Amino acid sequence: MNYSRRDLALLLPALAAAQQTPKALPSRVFKYDDLPVRVNGENKSRAVMKGETHSGFQIELHITEIGPGQAPHAPHKHVHEELLMLKDGSLDVTVSGQTTRVTAGSIVYVASNETHGWRNPGESPAQYFVIALGNDT
Repeated sequence: MNYSRRDLALLLPALAAAQQTPKALPSRVFKYDDLPVRVNGENKSRAVMKGETHSGFQIELHITEIGPGQAPHAPHKHVHEELLMLKDGSLDVTVSGQTTRVTAGSIVYVASNETHGWRNPGESPAQYFVIALGNDT
């Protein structure tokens, strides 16, 4: 079959659009025992999911356990927002220079571009979930 340049010119935008259409995360069950564990000293993390919703909104979820007196990383900031949900233990959470101690069941929301970080002040591990909303582009 022969195609003219005009045929190709009509086809190229459709191909480009198909390439740019993100594939939404499928429904799935994430069993805790099946999640790979990344160990960094006394800290452990489990990447659960990362991708886009049906509308193209970026979402990422990870579970972290930090040892007594430990922090997952230095305070930082980024464009995306984060929700932290503390399952076990306690954390000293600092957002834009203000520190608050939170206990199990607490939720922390960090807005875009706010410097934030947390540290485990307790004598036992602290485990929490982080949901990152949006992307950094």
